[in-house]
Amino acid sequence: MTDFVGRRRELKELREDIARTGLDTLSGRKAKAPRARVLLVAGRPGSGRTALAEAFVAEVADQYPGGVLRTRLTVPGGGPVATEQAVRGLLEALGEPTPPGAGEDELSSALRTALAGRRVVVLVDDAADPQQVDALLPDNPECLVVVTARGPLTGIPDVRPCTLGGLDTPSAVELLGRRIGDIRVTVDPRAAETLAEACGGQPAALALVGGWLAAHPKAAVADVAKQLHDMPPGAGGPLARALRLVYESLPQPAQRTLRLLPLAPAGLVDSHTASALAGCSVAAAQSTLEDFAGLGLVRPAEDGLFQLPGCLAPLLRALLEAKERPAEVQLARARMLERTVRLLRSCEAMATDVEEDVRERMDGLPRALRFADRRAAAAWLDTRLPALSAAAAAAVADGELDTLARRLVAALVRALAGHRGTAGAAPELYGLHRLVLDVAERRELHREQAAALLNLADLDAGTGRTQEALERYRAALDAGRAANDPYATGRAMESVGGAYQELADWHRASDWFGRALAQAQARGERADEARLYGRLGNVHTYAGRYGDALRSWRAAGAGYRRLTDVPGQAKALSEMARVQEYAGRPADSLHTCREAVELARRAGDLRLQAALQVRLADTLDRLGDPAAARLHRSAADRLLGDDPAACEIRSGSD
Repeated sequence: MTDFVGRRRELKELREDIARTGLDTLSGRKAKAPRARVLLVAGRPGSGRTALAEAFVAEVADQYPGGVLRTRLTVPGGGPVATEQAVRGLLEALGEPTPPGAGEDELSSALRTALAGRRVVVLVDDAADPQQVDALLPDNPECLVVVTARGPLTGIPDVRPCTLGGLDTPSAVELLGRRIGDIRVTVDPRAAETLAEACGGQPAALALVGGWLAAHPKAAVADVAKQLHDMPPGAGGPLARALRLVYESLPQPAQRTLRLLPLAPAGLVDSHTASALAGCSVAAAQSTLEDFAGLGLVRPAEDGLFQLPGCLAPLLRALLEAKERPAEVQLARARMLERTVRLLRSCEAMATDVEEDVRERMDGLPRALRFADRRAAAAWLDTRLPALSAAAAAAVADGELDTLARRLVAALVRALAGHRGTAGAAPELYGLHRLVLDVAERRELHREQAAALLNLADLDAGTGRTQEALERYRAALDAGRAANDPYATGRAMESVGGAYQELADWHRASDWFGRALAQAQARGERADEARLYGRLGNVHTYAGRYGDALRSWRAAGAGYRRLTDVPGQAKALSEMARVQEYAGRPADSLHTCREAVELARRAGDLRLQAALQVRLADTLDRLGDPAAARLHRSAADRLLGDDPAACEIRSGSD
């Protein structure tokens, strides 16, 4: 906020508007439900609307102990941010869970629930559509929402826009003085006023001109004012003229780097991104970015990142289209994506704790692409994730670099899973799998299509959207058959059966498990065969078909025995004991359970032994032998020290 000056009248209006009676109340209409007060700061890009909103929020923040939440609804290139993405970001800032694949309505409802008991300020920057804002509004009159936009928010009730023009001349001169020093302003105050007027009082234009004057200490303020005034009529408004002044003073390599910056995803650029775009060294790119920051062309952000101002992005994109051939632009994008893939692979390699594996995977990578340790790699992934996600989405949407796009998405999936785990990265992975599906469908890559559908369906199933998961599993089965991929078809059939089991449709579940079992038997896949017999045993048990269940579990146990999988055999026998008990055969259950205990002891599985001891105790209680039951419970306690998690063996479905 060091460059914020003036706007005292606007700040006063905004403060007064918090407690002002709503427009609906004044007109005699009663609001449908209590909602947060919405304040709008409207103005053209470069008018300082974000700076004013930030200054206002800083003034009132102490009145809102819940803190300040921030989101931006337009990317620097001008396109809208997905409302789902914006809501998810706010929920994450609140520390609330964000289920993977959740829709906009579900996330908006979760956000309103999370804000119901809090007193917070929500700063919504650069809103393009009132519907975007409406999805973020808390149903809590104790909250305050401050929105910046180009124009009015039609459809949002009780919003009075605070419309911005240029700064008044004294404030504009003060802002200029902060960039170039008070002495140069004092020497020729009239020239400073003329320059402020030539910039139209626009803070963004003044920042560019001030940055240029600061970099040229011998240049006269009056000369710069005249230079801006004498530009041809086609040069555009004050901001375009100021950018032209700065751009034309740069050396040719820096001009080209600046033109290429709009290609940076989400407007976030670091030395690696600039180096890849311009085809220069990382050190040269870092120096150029630091020079740009001094000139006001980019803004420094966290951890070596720079942010391209949204007001400059359209102007620079116009320069890019006018000065660069399409083939050169495509080559620059390809270089940037390739560099990003290599960085992600380096980041993923650091996720392992085995030092030998890290050295092997890092072998051949340039030093500039290596991370110092796992913590540095994870921090890089966290700070770059918005840009990485935007790069993946843009590459897939473009359609011209699908091979690179697929490699980028795959590398990002592996890096996220390595550092955060599949469960921790599930919300991000859901979006990435959808991108893979888009490319696979466009290119008719049936195997990749099947894999993406299976991954998405697994995430749907994990969040309780079983019906959606079932539809995707069926689509994956069709794609797997089109690709003639037995693994995908077998996996899909088993997953369809699992979905029907979750829906308690035992007949269809057993049918699909049977199909998957038949394929596994035909291919001689013994481990899959044993597992599927177990899944069939579960379904038959739930359906009350105890005879079929015992046959399935007996076949599963035989399969594990042939595989010399002692723990698997022990678990199969334990499930047989369960079914025998359900079928009213406690003596058989007791015998089978003792066999399972011996197998678990041979396998060294203490948890399984303890669970089986508890089951033995329960069975003995039913058989009227409480003394023996107590002995087995004591044995379970000794094995795991009263661990309650070991008190029951649960099937995969449980």
